[in-house]
Amino acid sequence: MNRIITISREFGSGGRELGKRLSEAMGIAYYDREIITAIAEKSHLAQSYVQSISEKGTYVYPIHYGRTFSFRPVNQDNQAKVLVAQQQILQELAETSDCVIVGRCADVILHDYHPLNLFVYADMASKLIRCREKAFCDEALSEKAMEKKIRQVDAGRAHYRQLLADSKWDAKENYQLCINTSGTVIKNLIPPILSYANCWFGEALQ
Repeated sequence: MNRIITISREFGSGGRELGKRLSEAMGIAYYDREIITAIAEKSHLAQSYVQSISEKGTYVYPIHYGRTFSFRPVNQDNQAKVLVAQQQILQELAETSDCVIVGRCADVILHDYHPLNLFVYADMASKLIRCREKAFCDEALSEKAMEKKIRQVDAGRAHYRQLLADSKWDAKENYQLCINTSGTVIKNLIPPILSYANCWFGEALQ
């Protein structure tokens, strides 16, 4: 069976960077945003639509009309298409090779593949600092607005997990390793995590 590592993470905790660096250190595949592209292609839906469902767990999708917005419920058939396509793609990835998968409730979907499940978190101060440093965050946001965004994204991730499992998204018992990145440099965490992963998969320590 292939070595599969899943990473669930709080927004701004550095989970994406940690996953990328860990995959490089292990010399295995890394999957993140490209999963959304694959789901969109398989389900024949727009990537933005798939992102709305699979990352945020939302039942409401914004529709643009000129400069205004209206909202309509996500079509349940489309939601089902996304969930089915996601399950198929994640299973295909898990069966193809060793890999690190970020997000998408991979720990739940790939339960039978016995993955090493990591949860990455940090205190709010550290998450605010990382968000200000990363291009994906809007630098014009005030600290209060940015904190609100962080909480909203995390709430969306927790809600999405509820579509697939009864277990709580941020409950420590769902993961083999919970990693607090508060006040740390992500790259410095990789050696001990790599050692833990090697132990988990029954390999000799490097």
